[in-house]
Amino acid sequence: MQTSTLNPMQTPSRLHILGTDQLGRDILSRLLYGTQHTLFVALLSTSVAVIPGLLLGVSAGMAKGWVDRFITILVNALLAFPSLIFALVILSLLGQGSWQLALATGGAQIALYARITRSATLSIINFGFIESAQAIGVSKTRLMLRYILPNAQPTLIGYGGLVFSYSMINSAALSFLGLGGEPGLPDWGVMLAEGREAFRIAPWVSLAPGLAITLTVWAVHTLVDRLIQPTSL
Repeated sequence: MQTSTLNPMQTPSRLHILGTDQLGRDILSRLLYGTQHTLFVALLSTSVAVIPGLLLGVSAGMAKGWVDRFITILVNALLAFPSLIFALVILSLLGQGSWQLALATGGAQIALYARITRSATLSIINFGFIESAQAIGVSKTRLMLRYILPNAQPTLIGYGGLVFSYSMINSAALSFLGLGGEPGLPDWGVMLAEGREAFRIAPWVSLAPGLAITLTVWAVHTLVDRLIQPTSL
């Protein structure tokens, strides 16, 4: 990572394409290096949200009865709390760090994904081919893996991309507030916070990570649209 203490807050040039920050560190180098950490937290957070949310949503949609009512009440109760506030509570219990940040932001999205999965399951469970499969004794596990999940795939992938976007934005917001990544770590949220004080005289310090977050979220949504378009009805 290039550092030049003699050239703090240098404007973008051939030597430093995106300029330097307050300590003379090359912003492009930090941005590229921070991609690994930022995407790791976002992907881990998405997994934390999607896997439990998928199991809860499918279980509620297939079981019905008291199981469905219990999971629905639990999900609605969790959705009553803003995701960022929920993540703050988890961080206050677990402490700071990359893994804790991923667990906090991902845990805040479990209820949302569970509700979407339940709705998708209920829309498929009453189809004729599902009733036929149940009539011949197909197990619930096979019914879920062979019939329900493949038919709910466009919806699940689409909202999986949405969960990824929420996770990235929330983790960046928490890092910006000093509750996620460690100071000096080339995380995009931390870089945003570091450029806040010098924004008026060196806006490129904050603009670079801000644009990186925006473009990444846009790219994920575009990719998800391309993935689900051929299979959408």
